[in-house]
Amino acid sequence: MTRERHGRGGRRAPARAVDYVRLRNPFRPQAVFSDDEVAGLHAAALDVLERLGMRILLPEARALLRGAGALVDEAGETVRIGREIVEAALAAAPRRVRLRAANPARERDYAEGETLFSAGAGCPNASDAARGRRPGRLADYEEALVLQQSFDAIHKHGPSVEPQDVPAHLRHYAMMRGQMVLGDKPMFVYARGRRQVAECFEMIRLGLDLSEDDWGRGVWASTVINTNSPRQLDVPMAEGVIDFARAGQLSVITPFCLMGAMAPVTVAGALVLQHAEALACIALAQTARPGAPVSYGGFGSNVDMRSGAPAFGTAEQVRMQLGTGQLARLIGLPFRSAAGSAANLADAQGATENLMGLWGALLSGATLCIHAAGWLEGGLAFGYEKFVTDMEAVETLAELCQPLAADPAIEAIAEVAPGGHFFAAAHTMARYATAFRAPLVADLSNHGAWAEAGGLGAAERATAEWRRRLAETPRPAQSAAAAERLAPYIEARSRAGGAPPSD
Repeated sequence: MTRERHGRGGRRAPARAVDYVRLRNPFRPQAVFSDDEVAGLHAAALDVLERLGMRILLPEARALLRGAGALVDEAGETVRIGREIVEAALAAAPRRVRLRAANPARERDYAEGETLFSAGAGCPNASDAARGRRPGRLADYEEALVLQQSFDAIHKHGPSVEPQDVPAHLRHYAMMRGQMVLGDKPMFVYARGRRQVAECFEMIRLGLDLSEDDWGRGVWASTVINTNSPRQLDVPMAEGVIDFARAGQLSVITPFCLMGAMAPVTVAGALVLQHAEALACIALAQTARPGAPVSYGGFGSNVDMRSGAPAFGTAEQVRMQLGTGQLARLIGLPFRSAAGSAANLADAQGATENLMGLWGALLSGATLCIHAAGWLEGGLAFGYEKFVTDMEAVETLAELCQPLAADPAIEAIAEVAPGGHFFAAAHTMARYATAFRAPLVADLSNHGAWAEAGGLGAAERATAEWRRRLAETPRPAQSAAAAERLAPYIEARSRAGGAPPSD
């Protein structure tokens, strides 16, 4: 891949040959617990499942786990899952799955050691400096997809903005169409009811013109499965685990454990609860279909004990990320983590919080970091400026994933006299145009030049960048054909009444 940047006056910086699509983590995963302590946390989670169990609200899910040997209390809707069931599930779950995409060049392996980023997701509101904060609209959702498409370091599409101007029983049609018409990366599907999930799968097959053999080779859609911590799995999420497993699509199992609120106030206690809930969902998936693709995951942090508000980018979140990585490696599965911010705008707080989450994901060895860019207000808003400024950090991490040549540059050192400089050295002149990544919105000029150019801050420069990307990002190759194939399907299903989320 090549990267170019717009300099002052609209000049384009020279293209650099880098690959931000296929990233592998260059760092050894860091640990926050000893091996014995991690094994103890795992054993404690198994004890939670065996003695206390999970409340699972879907009768079909309870029946599946009962068939695998779990003890079910129907009156309390509680399932106690033995460790032998968990061990069998972990043995059956694949360690590597292929994320398919409309553009084969965008496909990625989902496995330990791989590094993928996706944008901030699930936001009911959108916000930018030009139009202010507003309830999410279809236009905002589609613009967010274009912004995701415009960056190679965003590896899979996500629902950055909830299009609330589209009725809930029709919304999945617009969201699936948007991904295939405006993007060509691996896709997501919300687990919001069986009819909606089935129709989304149909739309992928139709829009991308997939045969049954094509559909069966790899993962074309992923979903995030959130438990209702502590120790509860609701009906739509349980249905999602089962339906994605049976369709051979990826469930990213993600308990959302906020220390002091939905989880114990300590990192270790929260990890035990998170681990138990994740293992229960993995067991359900493998009971529904042995070998079903699943990802271990966690999104844990602490709350502000004065207000109860979620906090992000804290030391506790990073420790949760590192501990999650240790538990994932113990059970042998790839895992997801997350960044994000509680800030209300693209300011220093937002940048710091998001960057800590990004580093926590990278140093923990996470395969996927969700909410890598654009997440404001703890997920209540997707910020356009925030997305762009966060991408400065994401692309910096992508640079760290690039191969590094051990060039000793002896000829350059020999050419420059003591006390001299390397600006005009032959070694420099041959490489200067593409030696370093050009900043996305960072301004490296001195104060005088910066003031003369308008004295803009990073967020203000980001406004110009997202506007440019919305104007210049081309539609993907399959866009027109996918739109044409999907149009009669969407029209017919909409005319028939759509699919309510609960069905």
